[in-house]
Amino acid sequence: MTQDAGIKQHTVVALGDDRPGGLNRVVSMVRRRAFNISSLAVGHSETPGLSRMTFVVEGDDTLLTQVMNQLRKLVDVVRVSDLNRENTVFRELCMLRVKADAETRNEIMQIANIFRANIVDVAHDSLVVEITGDEDKVESLELLMRKFGVLEIMRSGRLAMVRGTHYTESPADAAPTWGLNGGARDQTATEPSQPAAVLPPG
Repeated sequence: MTQDAGIKQHTVVALGDDRPGGLNRVVSMVRRRAFNISSLAVGHSETPGLSRMTFVVEGDDTLLTQVMNQLRKLVDVVRVSDLNRENTVFRELCMLRVKADAETRNEIMQIANIFRANIVDVAHDSLVVEITGDEDKVESLELLMRKFGVLEIMRSGRLAMVRGTHYTESPADAAPTWGLNGGARDQTATEPSQPAAVLPPG
């Protein structure tokens, strides 16, 4: 048990050039280094020509440092951030195809309503339930749905965003501050980080 005391999940976000082969180079680096990546989500960012990759890395602080240093060495990567150091909102999208018949359909829909999930497809023998929330919420719904029979699960992986209007890299990351409009590769910090808004979970 003592050997696992330093093992935890780290959320790393990399902003990189959105061009063919960019994601492949990142994934190849992860594979070569045998880093334990539990999820990876990729999509366009607010800045044209740049994509944002969100990694969930399992390991101690030494492994986190290795991951971030290796990502910074890639030509395609513009900025790397450790969001565990910030007041961050975590969300995940999940869709579950659940067995349903005349007897269980209403019960499944009631459970989905309690979790603020949506029914996005109805068939004569199944329902597709869509839920958005943190990992605990998603896994709790999945656990309840298993008694009906889960036929298929699709999960997006963790997405993360810092609360408040400004986002500040820690000094250890040697990266600039940037606001709602993103920023260029050579942007410099012009104002201090603003206090993060405290919002209820949703």
